[in-house]
Amino acid sequence: MKVIFKQDVKGKGKKGEVKDVSEGYARNYLLKNDLAVEASTGNMKDLQAKQKSDDKKLQEEREAAEKTKAKLESTDVKMNAKAGEGGKLFGAVSTKQIHEALKKKGFKVDKRKIELSEPIRTLGVTKVPVKIHPEVTATVNIHVKEQ
Repeated sequence: MKVIFKQDVKGKGKKGEVKDVSEGYARNYLLKNDLAVEASTGNMKDLQAKQKSDDKKLQEEREAAEKTKAKLESTDVKMNAKAGEGGKLFGAVSTKQIHEALKKKGFKVDKRKIELSEPIRTLGVTKVPVKIHPEVTATVNIHVKEQ
């Protein structure tokens, strides 16, 4: 019997997938517990329409992320920090500080999405990748100046 999964079922299928399962399993477990629906022509059309709208929504999110990327990459973030000899900072510039600076500039970026391998410890310009979308990563220039 062909069924359309409404939820993930471990070992059998993921949400939105159409699979062939035994009739007893479908009737006694999947349909009874509302984990799947029978793959009739009406349900298949509903699934295709839902997948189309989901694809459209994902495309719109990606386009919005591309626009945000362009704005982020054209913005320079300037930060002040105390420094000693040779341009070494007392302390470091962390993702939290970068997040706050971007927030002041009007960007809503999650600080966990700022992919800084280690805190910035020197003066000058540092390129920091920021993940906006699973497929879109912007590179922000962080200018650290002496206070």
